[in-house]
Amino acid sequence: MSESNEQQTEMQFVVPPGHNDNTRLDKYITQFVQNATRNKVQNAINEGHVLVNGKKEKQSYKMQAGDVIDITLPKPPPPDAVPEDIPINIVYEDEDLLLVNKEPGMVVHPAFGNWTGTLVNGLLYHVDELSDEDSDSIRPGIVHRLDKSTSGLLVVAKNEVIHAALSKLFSTHTIERTYQAIVWGNPPEKGTIEASLGRSKRDRKKITIVPDGEGKHAVTHYCVLEYFNHTSLVELKLETGRTHQIRVHLSHLGYPVFGDPDYGGESVRQGYMSGQKRKQVERLIQKLGRQCLHAKTLGFVHPGTEEYVEFDSDLPEDFKMAYQFFKKEIEELKNL
Repeated sequence: MSESNEQQTEMQFVVPPGHNDNTRLDKYITQFVQNATRNKVQNAINEGHVLVNGKKEKQSYKMQAGDVIDITLPKPPPPDAVPEDIPINIVYEDEDLLLVNKEPGMVVHPAFGNWTGTLVNGLLYHVDELSDEDSDSIRPGIVHRLDKSTSGLLVVAKNEVIHAALSKLFSTHTIERTYQAIVWGNPPEKGTIEASLGRSKRDRKKITIVPDGEGKHAVTHYCVLEYFNHTSLVELKLETGRTHQIRVHLSHLGYPVFGDPDYGGESVRQGYMSGQKRKQVERLIQKLGRQCLHAKTLGFVHPGTEEYVEFDSDLPEDFKMAYQFFKKEIEELKNL
């Protein structure tokens, strides 16, 4: 059976060899599709959403070994986002927009698997008005996003005019965005990573480097702020803003973000051969529970005032914990 979660749900069954009990089509499907009732299955068959060997069949069709069943169903519309009394850190607010310092672990907007408890749910509770630029009931005000496990600054629009203006700034790459990360290894003091990005064919949830022309052009500039023993604190500036861009680019360069579970940063590397030290680092990764990446500054021309504004955010406590661990380690080595 295969399944896709794009704009519709697609499933395929192949009746196994030896099947000869003449099970009805509707009953057979009901046995294998989770949460499917006989009535729902019958309606799907009648509406032409079920094909057997590429053809429409009646509900009473008797299944035979080798029959191929294809089911295509439109995905139900997402539920509207509802206000929730969730603590959010609003660092700036005026009549047109607001800046939020997102906590690590918080999803930005409702989606499959996370319909509640998101930043949007919290915003709807705390803010009287948000834009609905795309007429999307689950992403009001959201101009750009951060990964669930990435912390830091997000700008949110309160009306459609400001939303459109901010979106243009992002699309023309005229917003200044600075990130900080702890990475494995000691990269050159500064550099630029330029590599196109696209969805991985092996895992659609992940992004990978693809040949130029096959994906989206992506450019990341970085400089090292501090070198530690087997890790480094780096500052990154985005010239483009692609999904997972920093994480994939750094991993491609050979310096994955510390703690990153998807792109090679979650296992101990670059040394730590002693048993005790290795266990300390493993405990740190487990306690951190995410990639050590923070969207620290955000600067742009305010569409309402036409003045340049820039905002800075403190590193979250878990990031500071990792930083202090490596800082203390290198200081101890200097004193040997």
